[in-house]
Amino acid sequence: MSTYNPYDNVLRVVDQAAKILGYAPEDYEAIKYPERELKVSVPVNMDDGTVKVFEGFRVQHSTSRGPAKGGIRYHTSVNMDEVKALSAWMTFKCAVVNIPFGGGKGAVICDPKQLSERELNTLTRRFTAAIFPLIGPEQDIPAPDVGTNATIMAWMMDTFSIMNGHCVPGVVTGKPIELGGALGRQEATGRGVMFTVKNILNKMGIPVEGTATAIQGMGNVGSITAKLLYENNMRIVAVSDVSGGLYKESGLDIPNILKYLSEDRHHLLEDYNEDGVTHITNQELLTLNTTLLIPAALENQINENNAAQIQAKLIVEAANGPVTIEADEILSQRGITVVPDILANAGGVVVSYFEWVQNIQSVSWTENYVNEQLKEIMDKAFHGVWDISEEKQLPMRTGAYLIAVKRVIDAKKARGNWF
Repeated sequence: MSTYNPYDNVLRVVDQAAKILGYAPEDYEAIKYPERELKVSVPVNMDDGTVKVFEGFRVQHSTSRGPAKGGIRYHTSVNMDEVKALSAWMTFKCAVVNIPFGGGKGAVICDPKQLSERELNTLTRRFTAAIFPLIGPEQDIPAPDVGTNATIMAWMMDTFSIMNGHCVPGVVTGKPIELGGALGRQEATGRGVMFTVKNILNKMGIPVEGTATAIQGMGNVGSITAKLLYENNMRIVAVSDVSGGLYKESGLDIPNILKYLSEDRHHLLEDYNEDGVTHITNQELLTLNTTLLIPAALENQINENNAAQIQAKLIVEAANGPVTIEADEILSQRGITVVPDILANAGGVVVSYFEWVQNIQSVSWTENYVNEQLKEIMDKAFHGVWDISEEKQLPMRTGAYLIAVKRVIDAKKARGNWF
């Protein structure tokens, strides 16, 4: 049995887009390889007196269009190939929304829920010190991702600042507001997904109000997406987390679910109950008969094994890489529209860009201004992808990559090779 490698997905999509655009192999060969890959060991003094060594990574895929940008993931199953793929997706995500960043990504193999706050703090600071040579506001700017949050970004920023001897707020984004975080940043990815959902429903002639929606994943992105779509009167019939899912045909009480999950970080949906709710598995959620499916969990959730069972008319990728290239082909043949991750979930990196701009200019924007600017960029990017996809009669993923790959290749060519 072959092992799935998400970076192979990236390479295949880049090859496809570059060939459609008419580039010769030598024009884009360099962007198929990350510029830098760092693997580090992170020793931590545990609360029980033992020393445990964790494995960490930081990958910079491309800095042709600007500093590398990308989150830090704390997860038990993360590996170098996944981090490489995530860093490449960040390169193209920044390019499709046309902000001046390249792509990077970092990770530590761990389960943050099993670590005490002191252990998590120590792990984060040791990891920051280990990747210190690569990061900085002008070279590589980390952010939160799966398993990390604003508190962890604060520890990273503090560690980097101490090692530099002065305060450097722009080294990370997704920080607490008190340390220069952007108003609206926590909701930005989910808000961007909401803007994208409204745009695609409008193009497909589907009303927003009452549209049946299933959301896989109730982390930051999934929960904010659920909250905002609920507020727009969409009918959220199913949600899930790592423990399983909830289903209610008439629509779930999203505010009550979010309240329950926020009361304790150990609360999971498997223990939540509400009148009329059926407990389902994550796989069952993916194959529900809904209008809209939003995978907001991890990669490779919709693949060649379950793509034929997907019943949704429309998929909007809130997670990174939730649909494999094999599944894409099956879904396309079945007439199911997929709005790709590099467009749909780009709201987070757009507002990260706003936060970085505010930090390096020492200014502060209002939340309304941030949200208005986010909508303007997301709408413009969506219409660009929609138009090229319609013009060339291609899936939206291919359309998004035509725009993104062209911008990255043209920037790389303009800079030339250093002989």
